[in-house]
Amino acid sequence: MYKHLLTVLLIASLSFYVEAKKFKEDEKPAWAKKDIRDYTDADLERLLDQWEEDEDPLEPDELPEHLRPSEPLDMSKLDMNNPENLLKASKKGKTLMSFVTVSGNPTRAESEDITKLWQTSLWNNHIQAERYMIDDNRAIFMFKEGSQAWEAKDFLVEQERCLQVTIENKDYKGKRVPEAEGEDGSKDEL
Repeated sequence: MYKHLLTVLLIASLSFYVEAKKFKEDEKPAWAKKDIRDYTDADLERLLDQWEEDEDPLEPDELPEHLRPSEPLDMSKLDMNNPENLLKASKKGKTLMSFVTVSGNPTRAESEDITKLWQTSLWNNHIQAERYMIDDNRAIFMFKEGSQAWEAKDFLVEQERCLQVTIENKDYKGKRVPEAEGEDGSKDEL
């Protein structure tokens, strides 16, 4: 019993004398001797690198999206005759934006109401989309799960006031828009 107690006390007393790695004043690099108010961006970057030196790497799901490893695509399960399915599979787990244009000549408030209704319908169908108005008749729908953008496109082109949906630089025309209506949403007159 006394041996264990003596061992614990010895270890505890030795731990007080252990010091962290510390530079002596003459061993410090030149950038570390400066006043902190005089640090440049490069000095701050070196300080951050030194700070993170002994940290464990982040888990893949904690990394920013552009640093996460991509899931490998199983090409044997994909239909190569349908390029949309290939795009859909390649965007799985990535953020994707689509542009949606409202037909007619709507006011900004009218476009906001229409696109808000579409967004709510998508959410009710478990398709998570954020909506941002960028023009009086145009909105961005941002999907955190990029593969859902094509399901949303199928819904949106069926809507009465949808002129066009653009995903990955490919335009999909609304199915209920009259042919006489132009790209900008205005009607062509003779």
